[in-house]
Amino acid sequence: MLQQVNQTEARDLGWSCQGVSPLDEPCDSSATFYCAICERRFCAVHAEDETWHTCVLEPGEEGGES
Repeated sequence: MLQQVNQTEARDLGWSCQGVSPLDEPCDSSATFYCAICERRFCAVHAEDETWHTCVLEPGEEGGES
């Protein structure tokens, strides 16, 4: 359920990727996609990578290292 963000709109507002890796490492790339399920914006690389989406975590899991 990803929607591509209008490039001009994203650049004007300065959105950055809100994805966080399983090791709790943030991404600072420009966001070009929006996930309506986890309500976060992602760069093109992490938009399709489920490990960076909070909407695919197991119940009770918060992300980051254990």
